[in-house]
Amino acid sequence: MDKNYASGWNELTTKNSWMLFKIMGEFVDGFEKMGLHNPCISIFGSARTPNTHPNYKLASEIAQRIVGLGFGVITGGGPGIMEAANKGAQEGGGASVGLTIDLPFEQNHNNYIDTDRIINFDYFFVRKVMFVKYAQAFVVLPGGFGTLDELMEAITLIQTSKIKQIPIILVGTPFWNGLIDWLKQTLLAQNNTISEGDLDLFSCVDTADEVIDLLKQYYSNTDTGPNF
Repeated sequence: MDKNYASGWNELTTKNSWMLFKIMGEFVDGFEKMGLHNPCISIFGSARTPNTHPNYKLASEIAQRIVGLGFGVITGGGPGIMEAANKGAQEGGGASVGLTIDLPFEQNHNNYIDTDRIINFDYFFVRKVMFVKYAQAFVVLPGGFGTLDELMEAITLIQTSKIKQIPIILVGTPFWNGLIDWLKQTLLAQNNTISEGDLDLFSCVDTADEVIDLLKQYYSNTDTGPNF
């Protein structure tokens, strides 16, 4: 083995070992801070949605009505749908939590997160654990790769019984119908890579009323609490 290569590899190994402490620190900080909040619902969606878009208004309305049920709202803390959801939560007088991370389209957190509820992360996977552990439901508006990543991770964790089954509510049937059709026609019908029951792990709606009705129905006889 080349000596320079070996030296570089050993240096990288040492660096990675010390990185574990930083990762542990993010987990500890996240668990301690998130554990102080009332039960919250995570709202996902595109960071690129302008405040003039109907989805921005819809996300804000949904968040405002969610806090009316006694829940707080968790977002990724960025612009677009996340900003709209934090805005709605603040205007509704509820907890507005932002789990922030530096990304190309999210250079700064939005201005509608409660100042004592901003939690910053360097690692995506730690941040996603906080979403999953403390969310009492996932409300997912149209978004891009990040939104799909968060959605599919939530579905997978429920499918594999790694977390309890909580509501996953997709908002906007024109946006989501193509994906749902693909799941049915390609994954289920053609390849048998999912079960028919897996399609019942989420709902798809269009209005704030429908979101609230699903949450009320689920929590009429279900207690809140961490998912694992």
